[in-house]
Amino acid sequence: MTVAAEPEALLSHLHKADGSATYSYAGYTVIGAVNGPIEAQKRDELPEEAIIDVVVRPAAGVGGTRERHLESLLQSTLRQIILVNNFPRTLIQIILQITVAPENEYINGKLVQANVNLPVVPALLQAAILSLLSASIPLTATLTSTSLAIISEDGQRRTVTNPTARQVEQSQSFHVLAFTSQSELILAESEGAFTMKEWDDVYSAAQKQCCTTTTVDDTDTIMDEGRSTDMPDLKRFIRSTVEQKTASDLYWK
Repeated sequence: MTVAAEPEALLSHLHKADGSATYSYAGYTVIGAVNGPIEAQKRDELPEEAIIDVVVRPAAGVGGTRERHLESLLQSTLRQIILVNNFPRTLIQIILQITVAPENEYINGKLVQANVNLPVVPALLQAAILSLLSASIPLTATLTSTSLAIISEDGQRRTVTNPTARQVEQSQSFHVLAFTSQSELILAESEGAFTMKEWDDVYSAAQKQCCTTTTVDDTDTIMDEGRSTDMPDLKRFIRSTVEQKTASDLYWK
């Protein structure tokens, strides 16, 4: 299966939602829609802050315990950066539809239903953040997320960033980390067996992808020395996507 080498995004394409985005990367495509702040039902409303409601819909079939776990994980992460105290007694609803999932070469092309729920989390988070920005929901920061796997080959273990479905299946451990735009770790989820040294390597690799960024001026682009040339700059990707959309909206024909 051919996947995009660079992340791709489309903003504000669902006209009946307050904000929307489609995010594609690493074999996943997720469509996000945000509505709110809207009036919450009396029995659910909170007197001093907004309710964050996250709904995850799978690529095939109906949602189950896997989706409920993902919703809980995303809700606890996103409410840390949404200014919920600005909108008491209201509801902010985030709907995330997985439309494309990678195929695993070992299971005859069926959609991946891995033993872990983590591989899709970075795509869900990025789609949610872009949708929130599209809806002009005030945030304390944006965030970027990546996945990593530790794979054993010929007795040697190595860390792979944005692993394929096959690499996830073969991995000794799998990790998802997310950082805010202030380079603070906001989410760290892991599955499998790993040492503290391997965890430090995973953290360093994730931080380089999510936190370091290229320096750009009018004439030159200077790459950060710690970044691999084939590793996408997620922080700059979020910024440039929003900048391009803003410039397009402000353009007078």
